[in-house]
Amino acid sequence: MLIGEVARRSGVSARMLRHYDALGLVHPTGRSAGGYREYSGDDIRRILHVESLRSLGLSLREVGRALDDPGFDPAGLLDDLIRQTHERITRENELLARLRHIDAAEPADWEEALGIVALLQALGSESARIRQRAALSSAGDASAPVELLVEAALAEADPNVAGALRWALRRSDGDGLAELGAGLVAADAEVRRRAVLLIAQVPNDEATALLGDALADADGAVRGAAALSLGVRGVADAVPVLIDMVVDGANDVDAADALSTLAGRRDVADRIVGELVARLGEDGAGAPAGRRVGQALADIPGAAATRALTDLARSDDPSIALTAAYVLRQREATAGE
Repeated sequence: MLIGEVARRSGVSARMLRHYDALGLVHPTGRSAGGYREYSGDDIRRILHVESLRSLGLSLREVGRALDDPGFDPAGLLDDLIRQTHERITRENELLARLRHIDAAEPADWEEALGIVALLQALGSESARIRQRAALSSAGDASAPVELLVEAALAEADPNVAGALRWALRRSDGDGLAELGAGLVAADAEVRRRAVLLIAQVPNDEATALLGDALADADGAVRGAAALSLGVRGVADAVPVLIDMVVDGANDVDAADALSTLAGRRDVADRIVGELVARLGEDGAGAPAGRRVGQALADIPGAAATRALTDLARSDDPSIALTAAYVLRQREATAGE
């Protein structure tokens, strides 16, 4: 079969077939009656093998080794190809995200588009100082896409840069709740916690609903961050998580403050007292938990809290009894003023 017919049937151009011949990958081994070189059936099969290997991302040099080296081991090469493909996909996804950020900002001209590109590059810098400066400079800049700031804030581990990004988001035109909501289902618990902290800055019902969803998160730090914010907002659904924090000693002082805020309603106050006392009755609740509960009851108004403290003041554990007695004296002194 002459080169033109092989090209038509195989889909490989005559120019590429000649290139294969020059490289020694596929030589036409036959001769026509007129003396022209012809491809045999084995030659065509080799062409198909070459194309199949090229489709996997092998270079022509690697294709030649794979076909001609009897000792060639494909495992190592395939591992390299997988790694290279992952890296390429990552680069392509980063480019796609960059293009989407620019498109979402709807730049009026190329100068504005280049400004967004510069912000992208600065926020992706390895230098925390450069990232922080970029975040601060973006505050109040209408051309800075809020989606970009959210993405950077969710990924930022440095506390100073994260604070600058939260400040920039507060000053931006949008709230970014759609992107932050997506952050709540990220695989990384730390990303979910950052999303909660950012959502907590948005004072509307949609943000409150998202924080309510985070109360069911599998990670305690995420649940705690959501509960603290909801406590400030007066959402009683946060009570069980806040009580867990007090009993377990996880940011218990802030949790106790949030419980005291929620205890402004009598029914909520009695519920808080009942659940705190119930948790102390569980197996494994030791003296440290008892002291923390006593301290948390200090700012819970009402007779139920006073009764609970009176019971704790009779505890067999001296540290719990002393803590509860001290709190009772403080409550009595405050009531007498």
